[in-house]
Amino acid sequence: MRAARGLAVLMVLMFSATSAMAAGFRLPEAGAKAMGMGFAFTAQADDPSAIYFNPAGILQLEGTNFMAGVTYVKENGGDFTGITPLTAGASVSETQKDLNFWIPNAYVTKKASPNFAYGVGTFAPFGLGQEYQNRDTSIFRGQITKIDLQTVVFNPTVAFKINDVLSVGAGIDFMYGKAKLAKTGNVAGVGNIFKLDLDGDGTAWGYNFGALLVPSKNWKIGFSHRSPFSLDIKNGDVKIREINSTIPFVPGTGGPFTAAQVFGGTSFDTKGSTRLDMPATTALGIAYIRDRLTIEVDLDWTWWSSYDALNIDLQDNKVLLPDSNTRKDWKDVVALRIGGEYRVTDPLALRLGFAYDPTPVPADTMGPELPDASRLQYTAGAGYKYGNWVFDGSYMYIQKKDRSVSNISGTTGFNGEWKGSAHLVALDIGYKF
Repeated sequence: MRAARGLAVLMVLMFSATSAMAAGFRLPEAGAKAMGMGFAFTAQADDPSAIYFNPAGILQLEGTNFMAGVTYVKENGGDFTGITPLTAGASVSETQKDLNFWIPNAYVTKKASPNFAYGVGTFAPFGLGQEYQNRDTSIFRGQITKIDLQTVVFNPTVAFKINDVLSVGAGIDFMYGKAKLAKTGNVAGVGNIFKLDLDGDGTAWGYNFGALLVPSKNWKIGFSHRSPFSLDIKNGDVKIREINSTIPFVPGTGGPFTAAQVFGGTSFDTKGSTRLDMPATTALGIAYIRDRLTIEVDLDWTWWSSYDALNIDLQDNKVLLPDSNTRKDWKDVVALRIGGEYRVTDPLALRLGFAYDPTPVPADTMGPELPDASRLQYTAGAGYKYGNWVFDGSYMYIQKKDRSVSNISGTTGFNGEWKGSAHLVALDIGYKF
């Protein structure tokens, strides 16, 4: 597994941090064909990305199949108008940076016999990227100025045909994850007192399984489930720089003291550890096939209630550097996904999709690291076969609903409204040997 971890590290380094494109920080962008149909793909699962969407589906693929691709994300920086603990009661506006991300996927499958198939896939099921314009002046700088969460999963998979109606599949999941966080310490009446950067990585294990029912040539019913991941980030690097050495404000015997006196200099290094609880997911889909037309409807559950807190344990605490314990209490949600494909000719297929993806983030615990809102997703795509080659492309527009939140408490939270949107383009290329 050391080789798998090394490859995972390489995959993460090759691609920028991914931004959450489903509600929360989940990323369903594991295949271009599925994206073109709003990710309503659990019952079809008829290309190598079935390893992600429903592993039982790989039995539908004859011979040996390879597919790889990438999704490009253009996220427009979220717009906030309102009050934060640093605006002294004044309503102001701030826009996050526009960011560009790349989400990779790659799969290999082989049908070894009429009743058995196997394969392996790699994809990025979770990710988060947010960055504010200026860490020295952002109205959120005391809470966060930048966050990157990158994950990649390697998923060996097997599938068995039970009878002419039922197939099942299962897999083991190895995750490598990397997280970065930046903030600027700020004290009222003093100003910025330091800049903090945390950088760490970790691993986690999980599993997945699925089933595919084909009761007739016109109907397919798919079910899939992925376990939660607990990503342990241990002994990450915490670097504190530009510690204020000019204004004494920390009380104590012989004080007051400057921040630099508290830390023992204008720079300070320590270690930090945390655990990110990433949710289980479950999908149920039904597809209707008639001649050249396929229509599918999926219900897609994300069990976000496992993400109840984000705690960061620091190795060397100071009066200005306590451990961080943040309540989250996210809610379980179910997304509705609808998609269709029309095969214009044997080589050419056209696709459309739509999804409603509700946010799991309660208003009272929403933070500037992820100002989330329910999303409407509009998708379109096309596929073309040329000999043994398959080309799939798709586009998605994500419209975040405007969301107003009032949750200021001490030095955290905000009272105001968020707006946001994103554009995605995906391309996969496949080959059948």
